[in-house]
Parts: sequence; C-alpha cells; structure tokens
Amino acid sequence: MIHIKNLHKFYGTGDSRNEVLKGITLDIRDRDFMVILGASGSGKSTLLNVISGLESADAGEVCYNSKNICSMNDKEMTLFRKNAIGYVFQQYFLLPNLNVDKNVKMGADLVKNKDYRSLIEAVGLADKSKKYPHELSGGEQQRVSIARALAKQPKVLYLDEPTGALDEATGRMVLDLICKLQKKLGFTMVMVTHNQNIAEMADTVISMNSGKIRKQYQNDTPKSAYQIAW
Repeated sequence: MIHIKNLHKFYGTGDSRNEVLKGITLDIRDRDFMVILGASGSGKSTLLNVISGLESADAGEVCYNSKNICSMNDKEMTLFRKNAIGYVFQQYFLLPNLNVDKNVKMGADLVKNKDYRSLIEAVGLADKSKKYPHELSGGEQQRVSIARALAKQPKVLYLDEPTGALDEATGRMVLDLICKLQKKLGFTMVMVTHNQNIAEMADTVISMNSGKIRKQYQNDTPKSAYQIAW
C-alpha cells in the first residue's frame, strides 16, 4: 500500500512561487493499475514524480508500507528508487551506444538480476537483442524501455505518457504488453496520460485539475487495449 497524505509541491520563489500540488491525499493499493488524468498543468506529472521519489515534496507524506520517503536523505532515496521503483517515460532515454541487450542489462545490473533476457523475449524483441536504438521503431524502443524498467524487478512501475509518442496501433500494442506483464509479474502500476480512453483499462482512475484530485473512481470491468476507443 502507498499512502499519500496532504502532499504539497511548489515551484519558484517569491512572487513567482506556484503551488503545483495542493494537499493531495491518496491511497494506492498493492497490484493496482491506477491511471491519473488531467490537462497540461493540472499537476499529474508532478504528482507522479514526487510519489516515485524523482522529486522532493515541500510538505506531506508518501509512505510505502509505513516508510515515509519524504523524510529520507539523498542516500536513502537513491537506494529506495533503485530497489522499489521502475519508471517509463514518454521519451525512451535509451543509451544510443548500447544495443537492446545491454540497455536492458543496465536495469538488471542494479539489482543483480541475471534473468533479464526473459524480459527481452517477453516484450517481443529477442530477435533484435543486438540491434541499436537507431535501428528500432518508436514502439520497439518503448518496449526496450519497459523491459529495462522491469529488469530492476520493481514493486511499483510508474509511467508518464508511455504512448504519447506512438501511433494508435503501436500504442495499443504497448498498452496490451504492459497490462499482460503486470498480471504476470504482480507489480503495482501508476500511469499518467492525457488519453481519457486509457482510463477504461485501469482499476482505479484519478482526475486532477489545478493541483487537486477532483474525482476518483473504480472500474468494475476494466477493458483491454483493443477494446477502448483511441
């Protein structure tokens, strides 16, 4: 369980100080698939960055099984991110001088995972393990980034607009893959997206506006990536 209590985040100083998160309180259940919706500037990506430990909060708590990451020092936070968190961005951030195998191995090496090649196979890229990023399509690069994040064997996978740079067919394929891997591996998943249709796939949906949660609901019958509109 991830327990978020009265979370605040500011950017800027003085007259230009802007409150981006305004007292967010939220629980994320183990093995849940949560989608966070909101327009640009609503605070959804900032919320994702703060609860994943990529950015610090200015006030409030983010507790993973009662351990508050907001009170951690830099060393403790680095260890937490290494051992507990996987992150997939809209931009793939693959190292261009490393092939598929070595890009995924980077994540695996952080936790001494020797079985990372099974993930390359799971994302359908076993036959391209020696290819370099520039030799791959956008969808293939995103699948590499997903395999790299999961090679760390994270308890929670955070995704920031993972289909934002993909066409519809590739986006559906990537979403379908992520959901199948979640069911197989049992990690918690939190995704930020501007595509409201993707919310129909989630267990829990959060809608944000102006730094606050405006709506939260559960899906009784989540749809597959191939059942939603685009």
